[in-house]
Parts: sequence; structure tokens; C-alpha cells
Amino acid sequence: MLRDVGSDRGGRRRSPRDVLGEPLDICSIKPRAGFYRDGCCNTGREAVGSHTIRAVMTSAFLEFSKSRGNDLSTPVPAFGFPGLNPGDRRFLCAPRWQEAFEAGQAPRVVLRASHEGALAYCSLADLKRFAIDLA
Repeated sequence: MLRDVGSDRGGRRRSPRDVLGEPLDICSIKPRAGFYRDGCCNTGREAVGSHTIRAVMTSAFLEFSKSRGNDLSTPVPAFGFPGLNPGDRRFLCAPRWQEAFEAGQAPRVVLRASHEGALAYCSLADLKRFAIDLA
């Protein structure tokens, strides 16, 4: 179930959109990931952290994140977290992606699976420069 739905000018609800303004792609069914465990980078008022960017992990980004106090590489079995490796795809907080971008450590992104809410923290031009899904 997609939870972050806005409304159009007629008051009708609409599906979540990606950073390009298109319907948001589902990208993580097994395991079901995302704040709402719906397989999307969906967000809403209760989704603390704005996990709105779908990114492809790199060694540089994983080290950067660890240096900032968020170790994504080490498994945490008690929470069912296997730890991430380069090449893994993960939902990231848009502010962390922006911080990594400013430090020259940003990972590549999947625009069609990144929620438009990321644009509150990151510019579309910067995200496009790191996109893996633009022709």
C-alpha cells in the first residue's frame, strides 16, 4: 500500500511521484524495504529521516557513512540487517546523500525509484549527474 499520497487540484489523491514527476517505481520486494515496508522510497509525516533516495552502495560511500556514525556495512542480526556491500541498492536519507555529495562521496542513484520528497534536500540537477537510469 502506498502511503505518501498527495492530492491534485481537484482534491483527488494521487500516487507517489519520483524526482522526475512520474509514478514512483517499486524496487525492493524481497526483502520488502522502505519506511513503510512497501518496496518503495515512500515517505510521509511519520517517516523520520526522509529515506527518499534509492542509491547503489559504493565502498567510498559506506566508509563515509561509517565515519559519520552510521555504519551500514556491519551486520546487525538482532534487527535482521545483513550489512551492506558495494553494489547493494538501499534507500538513503536525502540529507545524508546531500552531505556525501558535498564531500565528494555520493553514491549513484536510481531516479525512478527516488521519491520527489528528496528534492527538498537535493537538487534534481545533482541527482541526474549521479543517475544510473537516464538514457
